[in-house]
Amino acid sequence: MKTRTAKKFFLVALVGIFSFTGCALSTMKKMAKDQQLTVTPSPLEVHADTVRFELSANLPVKMLKPGKVYQLNTFYTYGTQERQLKTIEFREVDYPNAGTEQPKKTETYAFPFVEGMERGNLQVQGRALNPKNGNYLETERLGIADGVITTSRLVQSSYYASYAPHGYNDQEELIPTNVEFYFDQGKSVFKTSEKNSDRGERFAAFIAEKNVTRTVTITGTHSPEGRETFNSELSQERAAAIEKWYREKMDQYDYKGMADQIRFILKPIVQDWNGLKSMLASYDGITAAQKAEWTNIINGAGSFEQKEKQLQKLSTYNKVFKDIYPKLRTAKTEVLTVKPKKSREEIATLATQIANGSASASALSLEELLYAAANNPSLTEKQKIYEAAAKKSDTYVVHNNLGAVHLQLAMQTSGREMTNHVRTALNHFNISNQKQANVYAQANIGMALAMQGNLWGAHDALTKAAGMNPSNEVSQGINGAKGAVEIKVGRYDLAIGSLNRATNRSVDQFNKGLVQLLRKDFRNAQSTLESVISSDRGYVVAHYAAAVAAARQDNENKVIEHLRNAISADASLRAKAANDLEFRQYTGSQAFFDLLK
Repeated sequence: MKTRTAKKFFLVALVGIFSFTGCALSTMKKMAKDQQLTVTPSPLEVHADTVRFELSANLPVKMLKPGKVYQLNTFYTYGTQERQLKTIEFREVDYPNAGTEQPKKTETYAFPFVEGMERGNLQVQGRALNPKNGNYLETERLGIADGVITTSRLVQSSYYASYAPHGYNDQEELIPTNVEFYFDQGKSVFKTSEKNSDRGERFAAFIAEKNVTRTVTITGTHSPEGRETFNSELSQERAAAIEKWYREKMDQYDYKGMADQIRFILKPIVQDWNGLKSMLASYDGITAAQKAEWTNIINGAGSFEQKEKQLQKLSTYNKVFKDIYPKLRTAKTEVLTVKPKKSREEIATLATQIANGSASASALSLEELLYAAANNPSLTEKQKIYEAAAKKSDTYVVHNNLGAVHLQLAMQTSGREMTNHVRTALNHFNISNQKQANVYAQANIGMALAMQGNLWGAHDALTKAAGMNPSNEVSQGINGAKGAVEIKVGRYDLAIGSLNRATNRSVDQFNKGLVQLLRKDFRNAQSTLESVISSDRGYVVAHYAAAVAAARQDNENKVIEHLRNAISADASLRAKAANDLEFRQYTGSQAFFDLLK
């Protein structure tokens, strides 16, 4: 009898426990309808190919029960796909004041973005769980955020091929030819002995060559003593004597109209100590102490004549007068002639012939070859000329510039062809850097890595290049590429700094406007994007981004205006705009509906 009573009591107790457990789970499920869930941001947003958001959950007071767990299971659904995300758990033991205070928890989520997620739905499903026996009750799924904003993916790749200087000067260069003639003390007669000297004959032969001459500068001087300084016109007369002889030679060699193109400059130097001081410095005929006596007088007080009289009293005066003074009675002549050069057309023709093998590589210097390549508009011909230059001399400049051609070819191609060009370009850039570390190859390595999708590797290379003191043009190219990469990896704080120092190309200014938009600087974003449109109306993506900036500022008229221009230029943007959550507040607008139908 006692045994039956005990069994009956056990069964009643067990039923009671199950009933209490079921009642607790049921109560938790019922109270879950009053939970407070907040998603930030909402809609979700993709940055750097990742969707990140925070989910904050506040449960009702007294919802948690002893020994029970409440879970929030999170899902992102899109199309026929679903991605299960992190679960939030609330345990009664972790919230001792759950009977009087709301249990709260915030979790950070991240999942990779894939195409098609734009129009998805973030959902949660509550689960009241008894961990002892695994029993649970689930709520209905609840949508808490719609879709993903993809504005960050409007970023445009920015590439810039940096060419090292070719080293060829295509401007007019002047070659100086110098000769010095000497005169007797106190005289300006150009002596026959000077004309017939080696200097005179060489100079006469030079004139006979009829080199294209720009200027003939004749500097007449005198020695600083009485007979020389007494005649204040002596320096001028010496210079004039050389000019007269030079003009006679031009007549002799039949210069004709060429003579009129030559400018003669006469520079008489009167009462000047510089010539004497310079010769004294290298003169070894007197001691250093004796030289000091000379320089003390020359640098001291008094007129030119007074100093000259003081010098005459020095014990070394006669020696210096004999050894140095005659060398100061001169007319120094400098002739600037134009350096002979091939024309640009001639260089281009020879370079093509060298590249095709119909002319010897010796027909042009390396600098001329590089110059021809730099000015050839055809990338394929440019490539051939650089390859010919590499056979002539494989310098760091040649390898960098050959790689730059492949980089440009990669920008114009896709698929395997692009991949091959990038790989070839990288090989040349690395060789260039091995031969001599240089900013051009370093910058180009960054561009190539970005094209391969190695964004952080590209960023490191571009940052290094930026620190190598590049020219302004190369620096702007680096910053444009660097800014685009920084947007792609979600570093908008870095991107705005880079793009503020980038080129004025549409792509770089567009990316600047985009990063301003992503940083929520909507007014400046609108201004920058509309500047791009003003200068390049064909840059369609700028119209679309400007519409987004207008939407962020609740300016429907601007939204419609820019979207109309964008869709007019690219009809595919109609479907994009229809699904873009940036424009969700305008779905009920007739103007927006008319635009998209």
